[in-house]
Amino acid sequence: MSQDKKDIDDVSGVDTTGHSWDGIKELNNPLPRWWIYTFYATIVWAVAYCIAFPAIPLITSATGGLLGYSSREAVEQEIVEATDARSDLIQQVRQTELTAIRDDAELFRFAVAGGESAYKVNCIQCHGSGAQGGGGYPNLNDDDWIWGGTVEDIHQTIAHGIRHEPDFDSRFSEMPRFGEDGLLERDEITQVAEYVLKISNQSFEQDRIGDGEEIYLTNCAACHGDAGEGLTDLGAPNLTDAIWLYGNTRSELIAQIAAPQQGVMPAWVERLDDVTLKQLAVYVHALGGGER
Repeated sequence: MSQDKKDIDDVSGVDTTGHSWDGIKELNNPLPRWWIYTFYATIVWAVAYCIAFPAIPLITSATGGLLGYSSREAVEQEIVEATDARSDLIQQVRQTELTAIRDDAELFRFAVAGGESAYKVNCIQCHGSGAQGGGGYPNLNDDDWIWGGTVEDIHQTIAHGIRHEPDFDSRFSEMPRFGEDGLLERDEITQVAEYVLKISNQSFEQDRIGDGEEIYLTNCAACHGDAGEGLTDLGAPNLTDAIWLYGNTRSELIAQIAAPQQGVMPAWVERLDDVTLKQLAVYVHALGGGER
């Protein structure tokens, strides 16, 4: 079509292709040459890639490609290399006593890093991503330990759990159900709960205590101690501090005395290897609340 016969669009000033749909004209705007060449280049690259690398799916596998590259094999090789690189430290953790790991700065850093990784996989579901606990799950950052906070105590707890019946070495303690089993009357439970509020330095009402101290010494002191400081050998918590697993309000104390909640922790000794258990113990102990 000659220049004088071109159909020029009145709005854009661009000539049209001559095509029209319901009065809508198609402008003659061809793609830039560089775009066309780039598009062709991507096609060539895609074909070359399919030939060189695994790409085309088959029934049970895929084409291997001329280069024979496998991302899975590459990852497996990287894992092998990483394992070999830290095999010496793993062996050191295995052979070193728990209490001595902290004395070796490099070994301690390695154990803490490994323990943190294991914690994120196995422990955050209950104790939280920051080990802050909550809702019947202990905070691992503070210095309140029902079963002891030394690295050996923590290792024992992780390995064999709490009230985990399949494990013979699991730690067991059971607080009597003073209300459910009729061991104490309702008024007696209320009085001893008020006395616990007092020894824990909380707000209490003196006229509600009644015989609370006597009831406590008769029924509770054997486990929690005469002053309420707790006994880690029996898994009895300290009642004089501000750290409470099941709540410290008057109603929560009454509920716990009447029908106590009994937490359960699984034993990990059959699920995790010795090195991982050690690393977990070292990591938890190093969070800030561990006892020397």
